[in-house]
Amino acid sequence: MKQWTTVITARTNILHIPFREIWEYRELVMRLVHRDFVSRYKQTVLGSAWYVIQPLFTSLMFTLVFNQIAKISTGEIPPMLFFMAGTVCWGYFQSCVTNTATTFSANAGLFDKVYFPRLVVPISQLIVNLIGFGMQMVLFLAFYLYYYFHGAPIEMGWRIIVLPVLLFQMAALGLGVGCMVSAITTRFRDLQIMLGFFMQLWMYASCVVYPLSLVPENYRWIYSLNPMVFVIEAFRFAFMGQGTVYLIQLVISMAVGIVVVFWGLILFNKMERTCVDMV
Repeated sequence: MKQWTTVITARTNILHIPFREIWEYRELVMRLVHRDFVSRYKQTVLGSAWYVIQPLFTSLMFTLVFNQIAKISTGEIPPMLFFMAGTVCWGYFQSCVTNTATTFSANAGLFDKVYFPRLVVPISQLIVNLIGFGMQMVLFLAFYLYYYFHGAPIEMGWRIIVLPVLLFQMAALGLGVGCMVSAITTRFRDLQIMLGFFMQLWMYASCVVYPLSLVPENYRWIYSLNPMVFVIEAFRFAFMGQGTVYLIQLVISMAVGIVVVFWGLILFNKMERTCVDMV
């Protein structure tokens, strides 16, 4: 009589992250990346160009409304470059959150038919959005070089080495928040409806449309609790040499990020056991 070669048992530890399994399913990750990248703007006239059109027009609108009409100062940084830096960073983070937030509801038909580590789906979303971020960075660098060669007082320098750290932090935050929302929305669908409004409020509290230097000193400690404030200000400082960045912001931002990822993965692991029955 033949013996079983594989035994599948339920995990009892909600802190367990199946790194080995995820690596074994890396081909599935890339297939999901290809599926989502191709289908996102499928049957549209401009196709993948929407990845760069959206931040371009958003930056133009912010420049008109917040700089020209509201007269919000961007210091010596050209307004278009200032708003594009914030838009590119925030766009990647927001996409990671919103796309990960529908993991259980959007993939219920797949989850109840075949087994694979459920974290494969959120990870694939991080990679898909990373491709979009790369395309938007090309647009940002094009504007950066234009303003640089036209005499704008911006300077890149060695600080650019922090970009991978900032990118990792945005991805980790997006994964953590998205996993929490995806787990909670299996029980409370209201949160999925509120998510767009919540992300809009979070954007205005993250120094996307104004520099941290304009925030009164007695309110800056509140902004320090928002991990995206450090990411956006550090991004501007890395590329343009201007921004309000302190060591304490880095420490708090990383601490908040670790807590968010920790709780996000706990809720995700707990909910994946029963998600098929609930969605």
